[in-house]
Amino acid sequence: MSSEHMQIGEVAARTELSLRTIRHYETTGLVTPSARSQGGFRLYTESDVARLMVIRRMKPLGFTLDEMRALLDATDRLDSGETLSLAEREELLERIRGFERAAQERVADLRTQLARAEEFAGTLAARLTRTPAP
Repeated sequence: MSSEHMQIGEVAARTELSLRTIRHYETTGLVTPSARSQGGFRLYTESDVARLMVIRRMKPLGFTLDEMRALLDATDRLDSGETLSLAEREELLERIRGFERAAQERVADLRTQLARAEEFAGTLAARLTRTPAP
């Protein structure tokens, strides 16, 4: 095994994803191991880890597997080195801009939810300090 390849356990530790989740993402076509060992073990590269990190960051924002795939397909095409027409390149960039806008909106929504949750927790804490001991 090359020093540039990692087994799934190391990838799981680095990405904080379970083995089962990584395998699920493989089954759904979101990530494919870059190689297999002679014994058939999945082998991953830094690029595979980076891809899994994109998926991991999209998940809590509520992006679907299809949306993740669409973003990854766009970035893959832009990074592939293939010659793209100006229109194709702009369409891919606009797709990524759409994901960036959606991510910003979802982050703002999460901040609002967090502020409400913190307010609620503070209300409970204040209530407990006002309640006299028996």
